[in-house]
Amino acid sequence: MGKTQEHELITIAAANKETSAPEAADTINVVASSDASQNRGFEWRVQIALYILLVLVGQSAAVLLGRLYFDKGGNSKWMATLVQVAGFPALFPLYKFFRKEKTPNYTPTTHLSPLKIASVYTFFGLFLAAMCMLYSIGLKYMPVSTFSLICSSQLAFNALFALFINSQKFTSYIINSVVLLTISSTLLCFHSDSSLPKGVSRRQNVIGFICTVGCSAGYGLQLSLTQFAFQRLLRKKNSFESTVDMIVYPAIVASCAAVVGLFASGEWKTLNSEMHQFELGKLSYVMTLVWTALMWQLYSIGMTGLINKMSSLFSNAVATLGLPIVPVLAVIFFHDAMDGIKVVAMLLAIWGFVSYGYQQYLDHYKLGHVLYEDNASSL
Repeated sequence: MGKTQEHELITIAAANKETSAPEAADTINVVASSDASQNRGFEWRVQIALYILLVLVGQSAAVLLGRLYFDKGGNSKWMATLVQVAGFPALFPLYKFFRKEKTPNYTPTTHLSPLKIASVYTFFGLFLAAMCMLYSIGLKYMPVSTFSLICSSQLAFNALFALFINSQKFTSYIINSVVLLTISSTLLCFHSDSSLPKGVSRRQNVIGFICTVGCSAGYGLQLSLTQFAFQRLLRKKNSFESTVDMIVYPAIVASCAAVVGLFASGEWKTLNSEMHQFELGKLSYVMTLVWTALMWQLYSIGMTGLINKMSSLFSNAVATLGLPIVPVLAVIFFHDAMDGIKVVAMLLAIWGFVSYGYQQYLDHYKLGHVLYEDNASSL
């Protein structure tokens, strides 16, 4: 739990001591009930579990499909960028499905006009398009194991940004989680598959390395800024509608930017021949792009939901947990060899995630205990 939220609840509880006992009890009960409904209720736990599942499944499938696209004849970096954001129309039915969702009244710290809110979404959209482009270049020019290694550094970048932007409280368990999850993915660089992909020169590999590092740093910053936007700028905090809004509106902007890049670069002229020359056939080419787009949307729902309900650092910890899963899935679908390094990487990732989860449990238990004591003392 973030330092700001815990401080606010404790301050409310302390202020209630100065009021009459009935008023204090009523106020604390409202706060405790609200906190329990959002943080400790069964429905909340189910939502968190679902978001985690979407992140792990979406990320793993999207990375493997992206690698498949380049391995089997795909060559357009702008197309690879576009499919990461163009699947947002699949989320439109969710607006109708969750239209009657009841959410607590929430007033953002800073009130923004519709024009300024649109500017926020536009900024996130353009930033997202840039990060997706860097991601596509890195995935094209680097081996999957090395690519996963560098992507794990986003957790360290996010931890640094969360410290200054989100006032993230660091404890020994969180530090332990960050270290273990980073080491877990770092081990993958020692895997024997760390040779250059077929047809990639040393110069292109260096470009891929620089782009992947830049993408990791930018993505860590984007997660922290997203949490900041939920906490300080946007309304309907903790609602599913706000989660979908943060995906759809930036995705519209990012898709437009990717389409402009696709035509401006001239890569659109090669898409027809690329489809016909795809090793798995034209239908497989189309389905690869479609399923890649859908998997990225599942990942986006999971990540944005975790940022909204928990924190940017927690969502990144879940994403980093999923990085060692990719080599394991590669064993199943691409018949890669499984070795001790992959097994150790997976175990360390699970250990690091459990460490972070235990810290979340301690935070919720501590907050509930404080509210209970203040409630009892006011009676």
